[in-house]
Amino acid sequence: MMSTLPALPCYLNGTFTLLPDAKISVMDRGFIFGDGVYEVVPVYGGHLFRFAQHMARLDRSLSELRIANPLTHAQWAALARQLIANYVASMPDGAPSGDQLIYIQITRGVAMRDHVMPTDITPTVFVMTNAMKLPNAAQRSHGVACVTADDFRWEKAHIKSTSLLGAVFARQISFDAGAVETIMFRDGFMSEAAASNVWVVKNGQVLGTPKDNLVLEGIRYGLIEAICRARDIPYALRRLSRDEVLAADEVILSSATKEVLAVTTLDGKPVGSGQPGPIYTQLFAGYQEAKAQAHQESAA
Repeated sequence: MMSTLPALPCYLNGTFTLLPDAKISVMDRGFIFGDGVYEVVPVYGGHLFRFAQHMARLDRSLSELRIANPLTHAQWAALARQLIANYVASMPDGAPSGDQLIYIQITRGVAMRDHVMPTDITPTVFVMTNAMKLPNAAQRSHGVACVTADDFRWEKAHIKSTSLLGAVFARQISFDAGAVETIMFRDGFMSEAAASNVWVVKNGQVLGTPKDNLVLEGIRYGLIEAICRARDIPYALRRLSRDEVLAADEVILSSATKEVLAVTTLDGKPVGSGQPGPIYTQLFAGYQEAKAQAHQESAA
């Protein structure tokens, strides 16, 4: 299987290398327990997008796991930029790399198997970059299908943990149904999707779930709120019942790889008009403006 991995640049514990050559101990607690956290940072035109917000969330996740951040934010930025440059250099004839994703993973480190958290080990640091695959033109024009399911995951969803078996099961539900995402409900109220946050539009207002332990606060939470404020779109966070979601005018997914994406079919039934709605159109436009502005500021 190692030979099938692409020779993409990565970083592991102080060394820049390639994916097929990066190896960790079988006793790494990330491998044994899923005892670690991760972040995924979008890169547009060679520039990191909302990097400070991603670092703030990384700090929060590490704090929950009682792992000290092994690098400063400036060191993380320098490491990411080096990987971006390495990726560009790895392309044939130095061809433009397009958009990328920087994946950061920190585990507690290597120790003999014991559930108690050891305090005297060095965290394992792994970072890789890969091409970002954004939604295609058809998905943008027509929206995507989603299904619903009960939220059977643990109650610390606010930690961006590498323990993702619950998310794997949830995403498999939608894959098996030929859908893009699984929108989950806990005790009759919407939480999030397998790998996305979910937004409901009703009567022109954008509604999202509260930022608590049942939801991973996506970096797009702050961005969508800012876009709504700039465009005079009402915005609120509150508990949303299953009936409210099924009766929504629009349902929208947000994530690093989806940016914002309209859901036009839910459990086989149309959402609203069955086409991407006007609020989605405004949020998508605002998102592209934010990317362009961030690029200009980074290049300045």
